[in-house]
Order: sequence, then structure tokens, then C-alpha cells
Amino acid sequence: MNIKITGTGSYIPTEIIQNVDFENHQFLNTDGSQIRHSSPVVIDKFKKITGIEERRYASSALNTSDIAFLSAEKAITDSGIDAETLDYIIVAHNFGDVTKNSSQADTVPSLAARVKHLLKIKNPYCVAYDVLFGCPGWIEGIIQAVSFIKSGMAKKCLIIGAETLSRVIDKHDRDSMIYSDGSGASIMEITENTGGIISSASASHTYEEANFLYFGSTYDATSNDTTKYIKMYGRKIYEFALTNVPKAMKRCLDQANIDISQVKKILIHQANEKMDEAIVKRFYELYEQEAPDGIMPMSIQKLGNSSVATIPTLFDLILKGKIANQYIQPGDILLFASVGAGMNINAFLYQY
Repeated sequence: MNIKITGTGSYIPTEIIQNVDFENHQFLNTDGSQIRHSSPVVIDKFKKITGIEERRYASSALNTSDIAFLSAEKAITDSGIDAETLDYIIVAHNFGDVTKNSSQADTVPSLAARVKHLLKIKNPYCVAYDVLFGCPGWIEGIIQAVSFIKSGMAKKCLIIGAETLSRVIDKHDRDSMIYSDGSGASIMEITENTGGIISSASASHTYEEANFLYFGSTYDATSNDTTKYIKMYGRKIYEFALTNVPKAMKRCLDQANIDISQVKKILIHQANEKMDEAIVKRFYELYEQEAPDGIMPMSIQKLGNSSVATIPTLFDLILKGKIANQYIQPGDILLFASVGAGMNINAFLYQY
């Protein structure tokens, strides 16, 4: 019995926000003081570190559950399955449905229930639930789906990563330029084809790291705004990720007894270009090797960081031939990895 991803789909929002669109923003320090550099200088430094040139925002007519549904439709069509035969719908997100120009999260009913409703699935034994696991949520959903299938509780699962981070950002925070919106979906099922999930690893570091990402107040101390926005300790996250993500990736390879030379692509959470490059470099150093050219496809330059959506959208775009000079061939060994709020880390090894 092999458990494979048999269909993928993504929804890339149509509203393009370029770096120049932030030039009139008043960026502030955490204490509310004015950053001494002008906005263009801040933006230029931001691009050099993150690699982000532009990002996508969802239109006001669409919410997180809507774009989750749109990517799910594509994945179902791509796989050729009947949606009524799905046993689980797992939706990974962090903030639920957030109406544009509002920051109140709406999670009742669950986003998975809303997606099932939009798909018009009548089967009551198709169980729909949400996963809150930070940016690694989609990978964790994949790992859970594999467990359901291995145990005999399911044969077909739909796993979605969707987010509208543009609606929970503080315009005075430089980090607001990182975040974006998007959705990616995958169908996992039992198949007679070769390949599939080989191994996986998950970890939650909470003793000192739980609040590296959190909800906090605007940096504008003069404002009466009581809204909470996504905040992070970027340097701490960078150091944490660089130390711990390569270990999770290595754990997957060592569990499967697969040589690192067999890995054809590494699909890592699109968080920060420099950080991702450093993680992959450190991973290969664990095996006293150098990272091969082209091993790590990137989409962050044009799509930004859409949290749980970055990896499933990247995977779908590669398979559909929409990432330049990146291809996945049958039999290729792929390594997926992510890190995010919690602090959570996970990875899985997969043969396409």
C-alpha cells in the first residue's frame, strides 16, 4: 500500500502589492519611535534579506475559506476523484476567516466545514476539521492524513493550507511587508503506484520558544487602535530555525535510510530567502556536503510569505510548470520542511 498525493491545486490572489507600494508607510520601532532610515531605504534592505519583490492579497470579496475552497476544487479535479468519497477534509490556517478591514477571526463553523459546504459534499462521514499549527500546518495535515490512511480510518483525504495574512498586519511594522495571502490543496489516497510518503518528523518547542510569534499591539503608541496584529521576534526565529529545521530534515532521511544525494528537491516554507538558504546549507553541512544548485525552488520573490499556503502552492506551481527552471519527475525524492508559530517544526520525505 502506497500513500500518494494524487492531485494538487492552488489559488493565487490577483491583487499584486509591490514593494514600492509601501514607500508611504510610516515604519516604527517596537517602542513607537521613528525608524531613522527613510521608507525606501528600509524597503531596499528588506528585499535584500527576504528576497521579496511583491506579494499577493486576496480581494475583499474573498475570505480564507473561499480561497481554500477554490484550491480544493482544483485539487479534486486534478486527482479525478469524486468529492463524495473523501473521508477527511483538513484545513490548516492560523486566523480563520477575517473580513477585509477587520481583524476579528471567525472560526465558527470551522473553515473545513465551510469548505465542505462550498464543495456541496453530502456524505456525513466525510469529517471536516481545522489544524492550528503555525506555518507548518499543511505539512502536519499531510502527516495526520497519512496516519488516518495507515490505520484504516480513511482512504482519501483533502489537505488544504490557506491564509489571508494581509488582514492581520500592522502597517507600522516592517515585517508587514513579508506577509501575503494564498491557498494550496492536495488529495492524498491509497494507490497502487510506486512512491509516496516515506518518513516524517514533527516537533513542538515551547519551553522558551512559544511566544516567538504572537499577537500584539500596533507600534503606533499614539493610536487608539486596540486591534491585535501578528508580531514576531525575527532574530530569535532565524536562529531557532537554523538550528532545528536541519535536524528534522535529517531525521526524515535517517529514518528512511536514504542518502542525501538521492534528494532531488527541497520544498521549504517560503519564510525568508536568506533564512531558507541558510537552513538548506546547514542541512547539507550535517552530511559534510554542499547544497547542489537548484535544489531549493523558491516562490517568495513574487508571492511573499502566505504561511501554511507557501509549500502546497509552490508544489502545485512546480507541477504545473509555473516555476522557471524547476521540474519534478516521476521517482524523484522530495523533502518538505517547515517552521512556524509554536514553535513548531516538521518535515516529510516523499517519492513522487
